[in-house]
Amino acid sequence: MQQTTAMPTLSGAVSIPSNIRGMDQDDLGMTRALLKVWQDKYPRNLLRSAFYDAKQRFKNLQIAVQSDLGRKIGNTVGWPQKSVRALADKSVFEGFELPNNDEYGITRICMDNELTADVSEAIISCYKHSCSFLTVDYDPYDSSGERILITPRSADWSAAIWDPQRRRIKAALTITGADQNGNITSFNVWLEGHNYAVTGTGFGGWHAERQDNRLDCVAVVPFAYDKQMDRPFGRSRINRTLMNLTDMAVRTMVRMEVSAEFYSVPKLWFLGLDKDAFESGTWSSLIADINAINRDVDGEVPDLKQIQQASMSPHGAMLETIAMLASAETDIPPESLGIRVSNPTSAEALAASENALTRVADRQNRIFGQQLMNAMRMAVQLRDNTPTAPTLDGVRPIWAPTRVVSDAARADYYSKVAGVNQAWAQSDVGLAKLGLSMDDIASLRAWEASQRAKQQLDQLRAQTNTDSQQSTEPNAVDAPNPAGGRMS
Repeated sequence: MQQTTAMPTLSGAVSIPSNIRGMDQDDLGMTRALLKVWQDKYPRNLLRSAFYDAKQRFKNLQIAVQSDLGRKIGNTVGWPQKSVRALADKSVFEGFELPNNDEYGITRICMDNELTADVSEAIISCYKHSCSFLTVDYDPYDSSGERILITPRSADWSAAIWDPQRRRIKAALTITGADQNGNITSFNVWLEGHNYAVTGTGFGGWHAERQDNRLDCVAVVPFAYDKQMDRPFGRSRINRTLMNLTDMAVRTMVRMEVSAEFYSVPKLWFLGLDKDAFESGTWSSLIADINAINRDVDGEVPDLKQIQQASMSPHGAMLETIAMLASAETDIPPESLGIRVSNPTSAEALAASENALTRVADRQNRIFGQQLMNAMRMAVQLRDNTPTAPTLDGVRPIWAPTRVVSDAARADYYSKVAGVNQAWAQSDVGLAKLGLSMDDIASLRAWEASQRAKQQLDQLRAQTNTDSQQSTEPNAVDAPNPAGGRMS
């Protein structure tokens, strides 16, 4: 199947084909439905991407700030991206716990696909758009057919239809090519037991190349955030509430900047002075060290009045209020949104403030882990070309700890549990509770193996030296026989 490369932003306009050469009619109807789903969802996905990248222009009410002035000010607020990344940073996939012999060859599949990095991308996209996908397929550039590709797919380049009865994906579509104008030039269709690679032939024509497999399901697994029975593909972290709060925050910052411009230059009134006196060179007069004004024609001295500037405090208080609302909506501590705190936050206090976000991350990691297991079963079945998927006994996805815990607290917990369960202390689970990453644990296991091998080698050398010494000792002299002669 065709793979996704760096593409321009899609235009969102697609002509749903009435016929695709090489595709069955039953599959054509499903393909048309998939294209319609993508077309309907794409504008909203594009909007969330704009908020995530801080490229969405705020909605100017044109009351306090003129429209022309509002367009010139480029204030942005990064709360949507913060909402996504704060939770994604707690969903860190570190690999699989495997049996000692790795009979399924999962290590090779993970290495071929750089799965830890790809899963991270899929999770970020999931939190951004409500869902993302992992597709499982043969590597088209591997002639042996043994290399399997597990590819992350973003929702703005994909679409899927849910099967509520079997609670899995019924069909999926991934866009793989687009021209410089954002028009779709190629896409893949994923169906049960077979896939299609569809390419444009020019003048609105399409051609499909079919690929069969032995899977009893669609080779696509979903990553969904906050999945519900009525929303199988979840919802976005960048929801309507957060988008509205972001607009409010940007408007507040724009008003703050406009007020600061006026606040920085005092507003002066000269009573009894001809306006022509300051018709030119006003700015020069404001910044000059010494200024002088002549008396008027009647010999009177002009009266200077300075208008008190508007206070910046209400804008700052409003921004803090909006930030507190965003904190409540996203479960992110106010400190992470730029709200000042009176005292520095300790690790324990930070962990307590992130309890809600941590619980969400734990729940999502369990869901993601189930889908990763499904994807790995598909990958092993495709590689081995077996009629059924393997059970993958002894295989378990590993996630980095989601809770912020101080080193002292970790060490205290580890020492207390290790005192009553030494086997737990030496296990990967115990070492992970101590704060070691999977890479650290793997390095430790490799060092332990090298030490055991060195110890065995030293023992073997010692035993060899002992045997050599015994073999080189002189034979004992035969004792004399009391009856005369020598004892044999």
